[in-house]
Amino acid sequence: MISRLAKAKRVIVKVGSALLVDQKSGTIKADWLSSLVDDLVALKVAGADVILVSSGAIALGRRSLGLASGKLKLEQSQAAAAVGQIALAQAWAQALRQRDIVAAQILVTLQDTEERQRYLNARATLSTLLAQGAVPVINENDTVATSEIRYGDNDRLAARVASMMAGDCLVLLSDIDGLYSAPPDRPGAEFIAEVKEITPEIEAMAGKPISGVGSGGMITKIEAGKIALSSGCNMVIASGHNLHPLKRILDGERCTWFLAQSNAMQSRKRWIAGTLAPVGRLMVDDGAKTALGKGKSLLSAGVKAVEGSFSRGDTVSIMAGGAEFARGLVAFDADDARKIVGLKSADVQKLLGADCADELIHRDDLVML
Repeated sequence: MISRLAKAKRVIVKVGSALLVDQKSGTIKADWLSSLVDDLVALKVAGADVILVSSGAIALGRRSLGLASGKLKLEQSQAAAAVGQIALAQAWAQALRQRDIVAAQILVTLQDTEERQRYLNARATLSTLLAQGAVPVINENDTVATSEIRYGDNDRLAARVASMMAGDCLVLLSDIDGLYSAPPDRPGAEFIAEVKEITPEIEAMAGKPISGVGSGGMITKIEAGKIALSSGCNMVIASGHNLHPLKRILDGERCTWFLAQSNAMQSRKRWIAGTLAPVGRLMVDDGAKTALGKGKSLLSAGVKAVEGSFSRGDTVSIMAGGAEFARGLVAFDADDARKIVGLKSADVQKLLGADCADELIHRDDLVML
């Protein structure tokens, strides 16, 4: 059977501090990092987009600043993150550059995946990087995030990224090889190989964090699973202790799979169709209606009129003959949409600038009703 990871076309890999940073020396585990990057390259060669979510900034920075072991104050964590993020980014960039791959650093805060405009900006940036073959390396911006406005762990951050980017598979590399019915050191603890639904019983299996470096634990991984599965993304929890951890998953090494009941695009389009209330309407011609039925994006040339007041990223109805036949997330504000009605793409860019979107509604943001 082909591995579920091998089938994924967009993979998000989360790396924890305990795997990446040596606790005694406070430095990057270079051999382990190199082996993981080899695995990432293999996924890219096989045709997958790869996004990294990497912890480690605070663990690296605290040693450089001479901060004592144990729990840090918020301002100490922020200072350590400011120092460590430089070393973390350099490590990933160097390892990827040696394989002729460009790394991109993205620091995010909670609002970047929760506030609509910032969400759209982040998604557009990530989409552009992936289209250019780069590997985005994402971490929470711990230098500015406070306890009230932060994820607090990169498991949930990685799941939010997977949801935002319509990921097919979220890989949580951990210091444990998967989910157990009880703490694995207890007699009678059973390994759970597959989870199709996160029930209260599954949630009850989560224990306390077992890492001395990271801030996560099985509880945060189960929370990440809820986010991933609801967006149609499979998730796997696997051990990252050994070299080539992704290859080991591909080779069938023991891990726990959380299986989504629909794929990411199906979940996204169901969300657009049934969850978001339209705040405007686009009247299109018959040619545009036919094109949308064939899976094309909506171009301004096929739009005859714009109704309503909406902002970029809002949901609008797509109308033909007085009836709604599709719905989507619009890439322009209402005022700009009115300016480009009936225009060809080249004319749109002349009017609004070369950096504007090519489509009024991209096919990935559009659902036929």
